[in-house]
Amino acid sequence: MKCGDPFDALLNHQKPQRVPLYHFIFGFCARNVGYPVASIYNDPLKSFNAQLLTFEQYGIDGGPDFGYASYGGWEFGGEIEFPSSEWQQAPSHGKFVVNSEEDLLQLRLPDVRKAGMLPLAMEFSRLQDKSGTPISVVLGGNFTIAGNICPVGTLCRWMIKRSEAAHRLLRLATDHIVEVVRLWTETFGAERVIPNIWEPLAANDIISAKHFEGFVFPYLREASEEMLAMGVKHIHYHICGEQNLNLPFWAQLPMGDPGLVSFGHQVDLHTAIRYFGDRCIIIGNLDPAVIQNGASQQVYELCRQCIEKAKHAARGFMLMSGCEVPPMAPPYNVYMMKKAIDEFGWYN
Repeated sequence: MKCGDPFDALLNHQKPQRVPLYHFIFGFCARNVGYPVASIYNDPLKSFNAQLLTFEQYGIDGGPDFGYASYGGWEFGGEIEFPSSEWQQAPSHGKFVVNSEEDLLQLRLPDVRKAGMLPLAMEFSRLQDKSGTPISVVLGGNFTIAGNICPVGTLCRWMIKRSEAAHRLLRLATDHIVEVVRLWTETFGAERVIPNIWEPLAANDIISAKHFEGFVFPYLREASEEMLAMGVKHIHYHICGEQNLNLPFWAQLPMGDPGLVSFGHQVDLHTAIRYFGDRCIIIGNLDPAVIQNGASQQVYELCRQCIEKAKHAARGFMLMSGCEVPPMAPPYNVYMMKKAIDEFGWYN
């Protein structure tokens, strides 16, 4: 962790000199230094170095992370495909391990020391440890992991017609999250580990708030409580996509002191502060499509609006894209995020 890092200041209940520029940027980093996008996900050393160099270039705070949105499928025995063309951003689904209730009955928890991406993630975290950057472990939320083990449409049908099957899958996903975080805390020390939990599949485009309350939230709360009981100090939840109807439930979730919570562009930052601002660092939430396709002045103006909305949140604010910065984004548009902080993000 570099001296005076504003991210470190917020975690330690201190006011930074300026708003931090936080990272949700993976494939862009690989392209930025001349690596294939796939190297972010299958080569921990190249991934770490590409992110570190890009963070230095663009003034991004915090430290590199290692994760992917399709997490869970490969780890439970399915298949993924690494990005191989300029239009592929991240690993994608190959073969699902569960396609029927009969498959589900055969499903067991994997060995977290060997499953899927986890050996690579552990190698990456050892690089974090050696460099002194924050040690993170990136996982899907329970519903996202479940929806990566089997097709999400199947999971949604089970919630309506075969609730016991949906609960079994969510039970396994939740137990897996806890086992992975326990391995990381035992390896590096609980106070040093920040679990990053991404939950895009629970968006209201896919499930209702009623189903979120009945199927997703109880398992999220259980996992949070178990992670904090291990001694974890901060959990970062990324509430991805359109989840406005789910926010009253998310707001009941323990996330640490302070917690970290980031949002897709669909959640207004004033709304985020109303639900989470008294106990969490608010992070977000520039639309990645604008970073990819918008004019540089549009990026700059939207960043200014984000900063002015959330700059004075009680537990702090960090500017970030609402989801991953696209690998093909114009570099000058990425720079506009830093430029906006330099001009509007300083505290008196």
